[in-house]
Amino acid sequence: MLEIGSPTSLCFRTNTTCNALLRELQKIWVDIGESDAEKDRMLMELEKECLEIYRRKVDEAANSKAQLHQSLVSIEAEIASIMAALGVLNIHSPIKEKGSKSLKEKLAYVRPLLEDLRLQKDERVKQFVDVKAQIEKMSGEISGYNKDMIGSLTLEDDQEDLTLRKLNEYQTNLRSLQKEKADRLNKVLDYVNEVHSLCGVLGVDFCQTVSEVHPSLHRTNHEQSTNISDSTLDGLQHMIEKLKTERRLRFQKLKDVVGSLLELWNLMDTPQEERMRFARVSCVVRSSESDVTEPNILSTETIEQVIAEVDRFNKLKSSRMKELVMKRRSELQNLCRLAHIEPDTSTSLEKSTALIDSGLVDPSELLANIEAQINRIKEEAQSRKEIIDRIDRWLSACEEENWLEEYNQDENRYSAGRGGHVNLKHAERARVTVNKIPSMVDNLIKKTLLWEDQTQKSFLYDGVRLVSILEDYKLTRKQQEEEKKRYRDQKKMQDLLLNRRESIYGSKPSPRRSNSIKKVNGYSGNVSMPPTPRRNSAGAANSDVMMTPRSYSGHHHHGPNGYFKEVRKLSTAPLNFVAIPKEDSVSTYTYSEPDSPLHN
Repeated sequence: MLEIGSPTSLCFRTNTTCNALLRELQKIWVDIGESDAEKDRMLMELEKECLEIYRRKVDEAANSKAQLHQSLVSIEAEIASIMAALGVLNIHSPIKEKGSKSLKEKLAYVRPLLEDLRLQKDERVKQFVDVKAQIEKMSGEISGYNKDMIGSLTLEDDQEDLTLRKLNEYQTNLRSLQKEKADRLNKVLDYVNEVHSLCGVLGVDFCQTVSEVHPSLHRTNHEQSTNISDSTLDGLQHMIEKLKTERRLRFQKLKDVVGSLLELWNLMDTPQEERMRFARVSCVVRSSESDVTEPNILSTETIEQVIAEVDRFNKLKSSRMKELVMKRRSELQNLCRLAHIEPDTSTSLEKSTALIDSGLVDPSELLANIEAQINRIKEEAQSRKEIIDRIDRWLSACEEENWLEEYNQDENRYSAGRGGHVNLKHAERARVTVNKIPSMVDNLIKKTLLWEDQTQKSFLYDGVRLVSILEDYKLTRKQQEEEKKRYRDQKKMQDLLLNRRESIYGSKPSPRRSNSIKKVNGYSGNVSMPPTPRRNSAGAANSDVMMTPRSYSGHHHHGPNGYFKEVRKLSTAPLNFVAIPKEDSVSTYTYSEPDSPLHN
């Protein structure tokens, strides 16, 4: 039995229908009375028409098959192209299969795949377009292109390479450009902030200054982005250098003018209330250029105000010139006194007053001369500072020596009274200090001679050469040491004579006589102390003082010769170490006899 719908069943039904129709046609022909020839002719025409119909249908079917195959091939080619562009591999292709699938089945399979690949391609193209647009925009911002040039650029190349690898390359390039843009933007902002700070200090219009570099640096709307091109960065750097140069010039100018103003304030004794008007700029003298950050501190208006104030004080100074000369001369004398330097007598108060009153000298020139002397004295005092400090330490040691001498003369110094232990410690320290006096003097002489070699002039202390003072001090100290040694030897001899007399006559010195001997010259029997530069320990009969720079400074009005006269007194005055009673005069003469027990 034939299967319904199969090709054999369809052919059988077609043959049955054709045979039935042919029989009906033959019956009609019989009824009509057609001839056999006419019947054969009509059958041939009928067969021919059937063949043409079949041939036309076959051709149509063949064309349809060719079209389907061509569509399938083109789809496969497009799929392959998209797959290659996207970099997709190993997608199953139905065309290459040798199975029984028809062309329509294959087309039905590949068309959804093609649509999916087209969507993927469109999405990938959008990603490429977006990334390249950002790259082109940032490249334009960095290189200085305008927006019109950036908008005209399109994605015309790299259509055949839409792989993820290529997209990652573009994204990497984009991230690099984003980082460069961020760095450039930060640098531009730093430059703009620095320009703003400099403009604030100089009192310059910030908007106009940055607009000269690029208008986008001072935006009036948020649509215009900040220009970060190389030309903008170079322009900002150039502007900063220009502003720094201007700041340096104005700072130095203001510093000089403020320095002059401070000198005039001090010279004119300007009250603090009046100085407060310029307290804001007075700190410039003590500041460095980089520390000046106050707004408008270096503006032209501020500098002009200070210059006007200086001019006003200069006019005021000219009317008070005599008073100013006297004041500066007094300051010069005070500096000379502190530095122990003889002031220049050509500008003394008496001569300065006389010159100003006579009109022979311009007060301004005289004041300038005194100012020059003050500067010179300050410089010389600075170079003499180390030696002056050593002199002060030496004089302090001499004062300790005087105190120690007075302390040694005190008979109750070892008593357990109040403050006794403090004096004992003080005396111990004083002895250590006194023992250093010779080395102090020697080092001071060396330092002074070195200073004289370097400056090629003598070191004068209140008008007298310091080396001479120190040498005389050393000589006087040596003489006093010898005198004290002779006194100790004579005291020992006197004690021996008294002991000898006691052994002969059997009597002792009266307490009154012993006390008179003990208290003579204030030594209290303790004669081992060192000499001091202020007091000669030889006794009341020889009360001349050992001279030091400090003691000399109180006698310098006698002139240089007066100093050496005072020193010579120490060696010419008669020695009287102890007052010996008249009844012991024989014993005194016995000291020089050859047969004396002292020589045995």
